[in-house]
Amino acid sequence: MAAPEPPRAERRPTTRTVHGVTLTDDFAWLRAGNWREVMRDPSVLASDIRAYLEAENAYADAYFAPLAELRRTLVAEMRGRIKEDDSTVPAPDGAFAYSSRHRDGGQHPLACRKALPDGAEEIILDGDKEAEGKAYFHLGPWRHTPDHRRLAFAADEQGSELYGIRIRDLATGTDLPDVIRETTGDLLWSADGSTLYYIRRDGEHRPSKVYRHVLGTAPEADVLIYEEPDKGFFVSLGETQSRAFGLVSCGDHQTSEVHLLDLADPAATPRLVAARAPGVRYEVEHHPSLKGENLLVILTNADDAEDFKIVTAPTAAPERANWHDLVPHAPGRMILSHTVFARHMTRLEREGGLPRIIVRDLDSGAEHAIAFDEEAYALGLSPGFAFDTAEVRFTYASMTTPSEVWSYHMASRARALLKRQEVPSGHDPADYVTRRIMAPAADGESVPVSLIYRKGMPLDGSAPLLLYGYGAYGITIPAGFSTGRLSLVDRGFIYAIAHVRGGTDKGWRWYAQGKLTHKTNTFTDFIAAAEHLVREKFTTPERIVAHGGSAGGMLMGAVANMRPDLFASIVAEVPFVDVLTTMLDDTLPLTPPEWPEWGNPIADPDAFTRILRYSPVDNVHRAAYPAIFALAGLTDPRVTYWEPAKWVARLRAADTSDHPILLRTNMDAGHGGASGRFDRLDEVALVYAFALKTVGALAPARTPEPA
Repeated sequence: MAAPEPPRAERRPTTRTVHGVTLTDDFAWLRAGNWREVMRDPSVLASDIRAYLEAENAYADAYFAPLAELRRTLVAEMRGRIKEDDSTVPAPDGAFAYSSRHRDGGQHPLACRKALPDGAEEIILDGDKEAEGKAYFHLGPWRHTPDHRRLAFAADEQGSELYGIRIRDLATGTDLPDVIRETTGDLLWSADGSTLYYIRRDGEHRPSKVYRHVLGTAPEADVLIYEEPDKGFFVSLGETQSRAFGLVSCGDHQTSEVHLLDLADPAATPRLVAARAPGVRYEVEHHPSLKGENLLVILTNADDAEDFKIVTAPTAAPERANWHDLVPHAPGRMILSHTVFARHMTRLEREGGLPRIIVRDLDSGAEHAIAFDEEAYALGLSPGFAFDTAEVRFTYASMTTPSEVWSYHMASRARALLKRQEVPSGHDPADYVTRRIMAPAADGESVPVSLIYRKGMPLDGSAPLLLYGYGAYGITIPAGFSTGRLSLVDRGFIYAIAHVRGGTDKGWRWYAQGKLTHKTNTFTDFIAAAEHLVREKFTTPERIVAHGGSAGGMLMGAVANMRPDLFASIVAEVPFVDVLTTMLDDTLPLTPPEWPEWGNPIADPDAFTRILRYSPVDNVHRAAYPAIFALAGLTDPRVTYWEPAKWVARLRAADTSDHPILLRTNMDAGHGGASGRFDRLDEVALVYAFALKTVGALAPARTPEPA
């Protein structure tokens, strides 16, 4: 039987002129005019757009049909590595300890608690039950009141990140009638549990308005306590470790501003810490009696502290003029986060591409590091609920070592393993090798690349290799453990992460050198990593699968245009590929906050020209493209579905090869794909099956030999 013909999107050209340049878009019609309504109700999508997306899905399904058995095998393998009734380590908070877990076969988490010291487990929220009958369900944040009497929880039922909030009486298990709709899911309780603070999205899907809800009143009567006037700033809610203050944080990708909420006063209005200044970022912690003073402890890049420093300021007068260094700036040592406890402060920092934890005694100022030995690893801090404590938890993993949760005594330096991730089907780290190599870039920089492969694999260029990249917003892709990727590695793949510019792997400078006028460094770094892996005989171009998502999907689109010969195939998940058109549309939710990252092509002709030169959709050209698989979500508010749809339509029209170009749109989900933990495995299996087929690596997985 002949293979089905790929769909061909109808050309309906539209033109416009911007800064003297005429732009033609043959496929602009794929953007629904009523996209805001589609986010809330996918059934209102225009019939011609739906028909095209469904035709693409049918074409992709036909391609994957012969791989059905492989996909089932991959899902079974990945599911076999998941402890189905897994649970988090309970976190003490006063009279209770809180945790989450999954039941055997369950797709969604259960929120649980136990009365201390040895009470029976109580399920206070059942995600599986809440999801019943829903095509999509994502359980968002949940927070108990300080008196443990009630639970607020958020849920998204479309994938559009419009969360409804409900409040549960934990004594009766019944929900209060006051349901709050179309929020971000951010939750914050007043100290007495009478008042809930939350954020509503505006008509353009932006998180911009903070409300105060008093229990027992109608949500329509909720009081607006903060509204962000700048469309380029998004708002979020947080809380200091001392639990004295709520934090109304506003910002874009380069500037931030924080307002304090006195949680002891439910009627309080937010109080400004320090007025926003272009390019200055800061995050706030608090200590009520640090060396006898009530102080804010602030992480900031102010005063040219490119890699951040920590300062203190009087809580009563926190403006910039009163900031004093506590941990001075040290170039090349980037401070990522900090937490303040009664007698200690912890900070997570990165130097030389690797993270570490520093513990500081607040009385003496003495510091020590929590050290690790592996060549590449991931590290995180889990502060928990307590302020007056000497115990802190951290998580550790590497590409070969499953995730571990440790308790660390900040005074005695004793550590205790609380939990190690279980792999039910078995995993021996000794069967694998993890490495960190440096790929030379054309401008003299060195790009870190993290690798995992099976021990004993011949490094002679014969191995297939998946190269993952992101490179935006200062986000670092950690060299952590993934049970899923073992399905590739056990089939002979090398799995590699290119830590390209645009992340903060090598400090803030590494991020600054991958944005705005330097954005193309992200793309050339990825290419340099691929070329170095070929040069060092890890693989060959015919065996490389490139993989990225969201802003990493832009990276995939850019390298496809720049070096289509360097990759066997490219997987782009929810790819941000129509960069110029999106950045020219200030009605889209993310456009104004994104201008500091990419530039504002509306106001700045230079930014327009620069983006036009690399925007993947605008630079598709006649070439032999590698096999390409794009994944989208219909209700995705971050990367709208029409971006990958337009990209694939243009690729089909320009491609001179016979390689498959596929688009699969999840018609019931958004940016994160399928919501259930096992449903998500089906999507991962699609990606892996595509990778395996396109490099001719369909042999069964290699399993460890018996001891």
